[in-house]
Amino acid sequence: MIADKAQIQALVTDWNKIPIETPHEGIERQMVIGENIMICRFKFVPFLVTPAHSHPHEQMTLVVQGKAKFIVGDEEKIVSAGDILHFPSNTWHGATMLDEEVVLIDIFSPIREDFLPK
Repeated sequence: MIADKAQIQALVTDWNKIPIETPHEGIERQMVIGENIMICRFKFVPFLVTPAHSHPHEQMTLVVQGKAKFIVGDEEKIVSAGDILHFPSNTWHGATMLDEEVVLIDIFSPIREDFLPK
């Protein structure tokens, strides 16, 4: 769900109503996008690797389900349901899903323009 900048209004919805995209094999993504912030729900198949990267967006991640090994800077952390990660702008990070489906909620500010439909 992408909010038109000229028509930003309050929204109450649930994930069952948000379209599911498949940006890469093994990844499902849903997005709710505001003017300056976005929230995404990701589902990852077991053992999928998201390569380490950085971006100018501040990011907060909530682990909803499963376990993953995150790279944060030069450290590795095993995270599981209930854990929260904060990545300030330009923080080097990536993840390897462990032996079960992983569900993450990511919040980005500003919005990830690279996630928007072209």
